Amino acid sequence: MKKLSRLSHVRNIGVAAHVDAGKTTLTERILFYTGASYKIGEVHDGAAHMDYMAEEQQHGITITAAVTKAPWREHLLQVVDTPGHVDFTIEVERAMRVLDGCILVLDGVRGVEPQTETVWRQRTRFNLPAIFFVNKMDRPGADYRRALDAVRRRLKIEPVAITFPLPEEGAVVDLIERRRIGFLGEQGDALATEPCPDALWEALSDLRESLYLAAAEMDEGLADGVLAGEEPPPEALRAAIRRGTLAGRFCPCYGGSALRNLGVQPLLDGVVDFLPAPLDRPSAHAVLPDGTEVEIAMGTEGPLAALAFKVQLWDGRRHVFARIYRGTLAPGDAVEVPTPSGGARREQVARLFDVDAGKKTRIDRAEAGEIVLLAGLRHASTGDTLCAPGHLLSLERIEARAPVLGLAIEPAAGTDEEKLLEVLDKVQQEDPTLRVEEDPETGQRLLRGMGELHLQIVLERIQREFGVRIRSGRPAVAVRETIRRPASADALFAPPPTPDPRQQDLMARVALAIEPLARGAGERVEWAARVIPEGAEPSTAQREAIEQSLRSTLAAGPLLAAQVQDILVRIAEVELFGAASTPEALGAAASKALRQALERAEPAAMHPIMRVEVVIPEPSLGTVLGDLQARRALIQGTESVGEDVAIRAEAALEPLLGYATALRSLTQGRGQFSMEFNRFDV
Repeated sequence: MKKLSRLSHVRNIGVAAHVDAGKTTLTERILFYTGASYKIGEVHDGAAHMDYMAEEQQHGITITAAVTKAPWREHLLQVVDTPGHVDFTIEVERAMRVLDGCILVLDGVRGVEPQTETVWRQRTRFNLPAIFFVNKMDRPGADYRRALDAVRRRLKIEPVAITFPLPEEGAVVDLIERRRIGFLGEQGDALATEPCPDALWEALSDLRESLYLAAAEMDEGLADGVLAGEEPPPEALRAAIRRGTLAGRFCPCYGGSALRNLGVQPLLDGVVDFLPAPLDRPSAHAVLPDGTEVEIAMGTEGPLAALAFKVQLWDGRRHVFARIYRGTLAPGDAVEVPTPSGGARREQVARLFDVDAGKKTRIDRAEAGEIVLLAGLRHASTGDTLCAPGHLLSLERIEARAPVLGLAIEPAAGTDEEKLLEVLDKVQQEDPTLRVEEDPETGQRLLRGMGELHLQIVLERIQREFGVRIRSGRPAVAVRETIRRPASADALFAPPPTPDPRQQDLMARVALAIEPLARGAGERVEWAARVIPEGAEPSTAQREAIEQSLRSTLAAGPLLAAQVQDILVRIAEVELFGAASTPEALGAAASKALRQALERAEPAAMHPIMRVEVVIPEPSLGTVLGDLQARRALIQGTESVGEDVAIRAEAALEPLLGYATALRSLTQGRGQFSMEFNRFDV
């Protein structure tokens, strides 16, 4: 595929949606119609080009974000197909971090679903311009206007229809050009265009009016004509809609059915017409080692600045996906990665690759605006900034969520212990939402992740890719601790003097107060300390020792040895005893004071609270509501979606383990449910 050097002709886009809305099916059509792929692979046959992992083909879902390229109208589209299942939300998060725009796919029957809202929040965090594709319009109960209304109501953004689907005729109406586009041929690749019949054009007057008013809002020159009832010229309409989309004022919407090859080519035109090129996006923000904020202008001039957004094992070797924001990169180049301590680690890029889902092709050079795969980096991990040597800076990192579910694991063969540790280290590098911990009470090894499916897939991959068989226990829910009331403590650390005159006797005193914070506030340490004797001042090493000791004490609370959250620790007084108050002595005094204060502050366990949405046939409503209430769920509302009902609720994770199976039996296999982590709460 020829490389386009002009950044204005590049579109970095992601395809995101609720699970099973048809993202991968749509991506397959995009690849076929752009000529990037010679055949259409179907998800239900396990033959989708983008679902290249064995687990994806087996389960029929997307697990890992796959990158590919496709040419359209002399533009280069870099497309990332992301997972829809909430357990793999980190894949969406890190893809959104490096993209310039996204296509959000909606199910024409179900409209806006829970994971659509999650993806929308991720999109909002990075201010990504978006266009909607209302898919599955060929299914009974699909309603395009209802889907647009759900976008307006639940996502709080104005949807602007650009096409209107006519699934029974195998066509769509283009509302900008006033034409009817038919999709002919076995794979919908032959387009038949004709003027839109007057009766049909009249029936769409409400959607046309919304389109014209949205454009008039962005272009005062159009406003007078629109108010006088004139049809604006297509070019002026497109320019105004592009401005509004890039400003985040509204989202263009397209309708069709990817499976039936309906309405995909107009969507591709929309990607080129309305989504931003890398140069249309605001400059990336970065922080220099001295704390100064700088803006990184997209372009090949200047020293390298790139973000490593994903680590992936490929043929057993470590590879890193990176988005280049400034400068160029070639095989053999040295890069520096800032470390948390303020230093830098130097690495060398051995090879560069262009990526097409599960295939990689070697390239000699990459430049700003591109997403590439790097081999040879041994330490760079998700969220690290790759810089030119001597030009250190840090781009905004990628937030990893805390895992909520754990499994006790051990190798099926005792001889595989070392190999298992090595493999677990590799999968943790790939996936920042995975943690391997040791249970302090039982000594068992725990693998923690985002949900049952997440852990199941990880175990399957370990067995297939590395040949290590694993035995696992029942899922155990991750817990946190907090405090219910303020408390204080004053502790003197003074161990018995040592008989050895060469060893310094130790002594230090720390007084502190703790108080509960609002849910989700995390843990804060404030230094408001009076230092005794007057005029003395703790050294940097002593201050760091106290803070580090407090943080490690908060990592294992008094109740369940779990992380303590939503707490403020205020250091009130520090007493120094000359040389006897070493950093270690001060750390021990601080830890002792905090443990005493925690025990006095009514510690309480917090469990993961999940946001749940259950979609069921209406006749099953009473049974399912009764079952949810038996699981102590807090019902927040119900809403009719065609012939189905959507129930929104909050519930603790523990009673929901295995709920998918229970729901199937309550609804004769017709119910669906999704949940996502909301907060830890008492």
